[in-house]
Amino acid sequence: MVSYKDLGLVNTREMFAKAVKGGYAIPAFNFNNMEQMQAIIQAVVATNSPVILQVSSGARKYANQTLLRYMAQGAVEYAKELGCANPQICLHLDHGDTFELCKSCIEMGFSSVMIDGSALPYDENVELTRRVVEYAHQYDVTVEGELGVLAGIEDDVQHESHTYTRPEEVEDFVKRTGVDSLAISVGTSHGAYKFTPEQCTRDENGILQPPPLRFDILEEIERRIPGFPIVLHGSSSVPQDKVATINKYGGALKDAVGVPEEQLRRAAGSSVCKINIDSDGRLAMTAAIREVMATKPAEFDPRKYLGPARDSLKELYMHKIEKVLGSDNKI
Repeated sequence: MVSYKDLGLVNTREMFAKAVKGGYAIPAFNFNNMEQMQAIIQAVVATNSPVILQVSSGARKYANQTLLRYMAQGAVEYAKELGCANPQICLHLDHGDTFELCKSCIEMGFSSVMIDGSALPYDENVELTRRVVEYAHQYDVTVEGELGVLAGIEDDVQHESHTYTRPEEVEDFVKRTGVDSLAISVGTSHGAYKFTPEQCTRDENGILQPPPLRFDILEEIERRIPGFPIVLHGSSSVPQDKVATINKYGGALKDAVGVPEEQLRRAAGSSVCKINIDSDGRLAMTAAIREVMATKPAEFDPRKYLGPARDSLKELYMHKIEKVLGSDNKI
């Protein structure tokens, strides 16, 4: 059993309480490799922001759970080296789908886990979530549950259509499970193709405009469980400049569209205290790598294309922290 506290990590309890009170959201950035980790830590130190390092089950398989644990511990020390005396870093399992996976992550030093039983019948979701909470709380690990289903694809999580969260279920779910935070479905979606062209309108320039988030559902949930920490998954905005760069240098991302940043900023001012961003980071890295490969075809040193990819990712994350989430200067 590895305690996250020995690694210098924190859970989400205090982070979320401060975020809800302060009207901002904690960035939850996914990582799979060293360059992503470096970019995240450089960005949060530069902006003095807390952060949630997210690991999907796919990332855990890709990077190896032992290496991930030491990378998270290294992230804490790296933040200190860069000048942050008291880094607020949480290591979180994203979309855990079994009790066994959550248990294994807790035992390997994760400070927070998500148990996603949203595709199960309601009572089965309650029971699975309650079981994970019961185990996690023995070790002061926080737990995120989910009600409602997000469409799209993210690693091993795939759903063709979404189901909005039913506000009338949230009070019962929170009470019966004991979860520390709740991921809801109000119109966000996983991946770079969050909405079909049929779901969108086109502006005068022919650019797709996504449907608005269901703030009426969010507001009703807030009314029923006031002050309770709410989470938004699938919240990448799919920056069109990154999409254009990818396509310019041989990519094929057609009609990729995300959630407008102004809607996410509005959500961050509510009880939404954690916003997950993954696809935007993938787009930023891919755009930078494609540009180097296309403009410098003789280049074969991985550092010469992964370095620019890391720098692009850091710039993106600083923008998200300062202009969208509002978590800068919150340590």
